[in-house]
Amino acid sequence: MKRFNILSILLFALIWSGCSVSKDLALPQSLAPKMFRNSMPKDSSSVGDLPLKSFINDLTVQNLIDTALVKNYDMQIALKNIDAAEVLFKQSKLGYLPELKLQVAASSSRPSDNSLNGLSLNQFTGSTHIEDYNANLGVFWEADIWGKIRNQKAGALASFLQTEEARKAVQTRLVSNVAQGYYNLLMLDAQLEIAKKNLKLNDSTLRIINLQFDAGQVTSLAIQQAEAQQLNAAQLIPRLEQNVALQENALSVLIGTMPKSINRTNRLDKMAIPQDLNAGFPSSLLSRRPDIKSAELALNVANAKVGVAKASLYPSLVITASGGINSFKASNWFNVPASLFGLVSGGITQPIFQRGQLKSTLELAKIDREKTVIQFRQSVINAVGEVSDELTKVEKLKMQYGIAEKRALTLQQASRNASLLFKSGMANYLEVITAQGNLLQSELELITIKTEQLNAVVGLYRSLGGGWN
Repeated sequence: MKRFNILSILLFALIWSGCSVSKDLALPQSLAPKMFRNSMPKDSSSVGDLPLKSFINDLTVQNLIDTALVKNYDMQIALKNIDAAEVLFKQSKLGYLPELKLQVAASSSRPSDNSLNGLSLNQFTGSTHIEDYNANLGVFWEADIWGKIRNQKAGALASFLQTEEARKAVQTRLVSNVAQGYYNLLMLDAQLEIAKKNLKLNDSTLRIINLQFDAGQVTSLAIQQAEAQQLNAAQLIPRLEQNVALQENALSVLIGTMPKSINRTNRLDKMAIPQDLNAGFPSSLLSRRPDIKSAELALNVANAKVGVAKASLYPSLVITASGGINSFKASNWFNVPASLFGLVSGGITQPIFQRGQLKSTLELAKIDREKTVIQFRQSVINAVGEVSDELTKVEKLKMQYGIAEKRALTLQQASRNASLLFKSGMANYLEVITAQGNLLQSELELITIKTEQLNAVVGLYRSLGGGWN
């Protein structure tokens, strides 16, 4: 009869095992718009689908990125988070297995001779102390009737996958920052070169004005203004050199090395701006962007937590068994089968009153799940907004560069003409100084706009989910 009862409990557990008491909340549909703002996609293909080394083909940038992926500390922490989550996931996969515990114990006690235990012990055994030797193997198993263990496993899996998406997000941001940092370095190199060239031009102008002053053709005011223009150009050089060193230090830290000089094998004017930058359709972001995938997995975790919290309100079935050898004398400990013992029990526990803790836990889990849905919506909107921003930058910076390039060419010709006219006495020194100052600013601005173009292209690649593959 006892055996029948135990088998009945086991059968009950198997019948109800896997039952779910909670309903998962699904992701909201149709969040992404049909197309990005100011974009007419040719097809579903996207620049974000391109492998990293197909999109960035500069070998120096590739080498810097490769170093950063290995040595960057944020990247290393992301990898360690994956390792930790994998350990927890492997642990959760063992949730269906029973717990086994081996216990070996020995004890000796001597009750008082004047106590009831002491008098009884002396009367029946003729001894003044009790010895007990025990060795047993215990089994503890909880049936997953309401899907609690299954939800714990699902939550651990989603958390593990979340860490992988977090690593991808760190990598995409790292790739973008390294590439943009390198382009900024090339920009500073180009601006420094222009500043030095402009300083030589100012030196030449100042020498001519000094000769004219000696000949009585100009006043000391002309010399003073020319010197001020020359000092302005000279001041720009150490400032740019400072920025170069700071940018090299920042890039070194980013790739996980001590601050050092960064090798440059290319020039900014040799960097080509990609022209065919198809963004595809916004719906593809849901499967490509790591932050959106992470938000989606966060809902899986939240669903699992709700399932675990709700299952805690229902009865739990626990079956325990233990067996081994036991003896009051060490000499009889291994006297088998006389020293063998065994115990099997099963029990159902139903929480009744726990001061509302279980219900509060369930309600909090539901609220957290609702927050997760809101965060998912926000992540989609942010992603679409970032892509729209970068598309706008790419388009408008292209127009700005065309205008700035024409202006720079015009001012280059104006500066040459002003110098020729000044030497022939047909233009005054103010026209020359003004032309040179305008040329310097236009060339610096042209370089800045080109760097912004390169950065916008990289930003578009990252916002479309590229950089982790």
